[in-house]
Amino acid sequence: MHVHDLLQLASLDLSLLWGEGPLLTREVGGVTATDLEDPTRFLQPGELVLSGLVWWTPGDGRAKVDRFVSALATAGAAALLAGEETHGKVPEVLVESCREHGVALLAVPAHTTFRAITEAVYLRQWGDLSRRPTDHYALPENVRTELAGLLAEDAAPDALLDRAFAHLGGPACYVLTATGREIARTPAAPVLPAGRAAQDLRTAAGTSLRIDGDAGPYDGWFLHLPGAADAPPRVLHEIAEVIAQHRHHSAPRQLARRRAAKELLALADTGGADGAALETALHACGLPATGPYRVVIAALDGDEPGQAVSALAEALRHSPGEPFAVGRLPGGEAAAVVRAGTATGTGTDGRTPLAEVWPALHGCRPQTPLHAGVSGPVASAEGLNSALDQARYALAAARSAAPDAAGVTSVDDLTTLGALLAGVPAEVRAAFSSRVLGPLAHGGSASHRMLLETLEVFLAQHGSWARTAEILHLHVNTVHYRVQRIETLTGRDLSRLDHKLDLHAALLCR
Repeated sequence: MHVHDLLQLASLDLSLLWGEGPLLTREVGGVTATDLEDPTRFLQPGELVLSGLVWWTPGDGRAKVDRFVSALATAGAAALLAGEETHGKVPEVLVESCREHGVALLAVPAHTTFRAITEAVYLRQWGDLSRRPTDHYALPENVRTELAGLLAEDAAPDALLDRAFAHLGGPACYVLTATGREIARTPAAPVLPAGRAAQDLRTAAGTSLRIDGDAGPYDGWFLHLPGAADAPPRVLHEIAEVIAQHRHHSAPRQLARRRAAKELLALADTGGADGAALETALHACGLPATGPYRVVIAALDGDEPGQAVSALAEALRHSPGEPFAVGRLPGGEAAAVVRAGTATGTGTDGRTPLAEVWPALHGCRPQTPLHAGVSGPVASAEGLNSALDQARYALAAARSAAPDAAGVTSVDDLTTLGALLAGVPAEVRAAFSSRVLGPLAHGGSASHRMLLETLEVFLAQHGSWARTAEILHLHVNTVHYRVQRIETLTGRDLSRLDHKLDLHAALLCR
């Protein structure tokens, strides 16, 4: 399929805004949708790029538009299809930038969905394959015919993979996600643990081929053979196309599940939702009407809730026996309601399976910290609102504990004062610390820094004068003097347990 073929599809009603002859004859290799200002890392050569232009506002300068279009040109995008719905029309500054960078630009009217374009492209590609002369294929004609029939019957990936490789003797082959989760495998393939699979994908062990589909870092599917030459490359590409078609056909169901989850999360977020409405929403998401439930909220630094939703869904799919509904809250946060069980519960080692999967997710995009907060279990749907509050607090604690690294914090993990305080907003912690420590809060002078050190050691040694003096290499009388100064400056009595706790909390909040 070529770019100009899109303009011939009356059902799409696309308009050419700019594009010269050679650009319109470029072959289309796939489709990706993005509204990132800089989509560089998600683009593949030959792809059509669909954008609703949410990343652009009329007040933005030309540089922002050039940065976006330049990324498309550098990646070798086949064309940009820009939606008119967000701004009423495609802005002229985008047309000028595409002309300058040599990127064909087509306008997508508001009544044409991106899904319709994606479907048209992939159906056309599959039809083009079917019309090729036999000698263009690596797969035998009878195998292609059977695979087409299995696709029409919406067969599972295992069945497609089995039939595709049967004529080659059924070598071990897998369909894996970017985190190593198994989608399908041939009958001869042994179970491949997710951790090992993810490592094989990262290190390019064996043979791996990315399957066309969602372009996000957490959405990737791969055709993976442990051996380097278990099948000819042309065969692998044709099989990958078959799996891509299967994935594309299941996309509408995935979209419907996300919409149902969004409605459930909106009800849970209101706090006063009717029990019957919540039960109906749970049923629409495929969740049981009885608990216990947990809520998980995930966030990516850089405010990309769409990617956070994908990451959270991928993490939860590693526990296939635990149903969940994942989507976006009204405020845009990525969240999931999970039937509480092994994935989100805390094990005997104090960790959750969700936390164990998290490093693999981080490996998909190591430059961007991904955090999650998990609520405690709630017995019924009416408790989902409080579970949301718990999950938000746990998320704040996860971000505070490791702001530059990925991590998961559960309410079950908040078993110490330090862990509990980590979820308090930074501004509140700073105000509390300043108020309780008084003049010592900022350690502005050498004398105040010395007193702060003495306070930390004294509290760490449970108020022992002798051990504090030993650690600080001081006379006990000097420790007494310093503690008296601390009490005077803070207005606290270090012989009282509550005052000790106040000062200890203030130190943790610094």
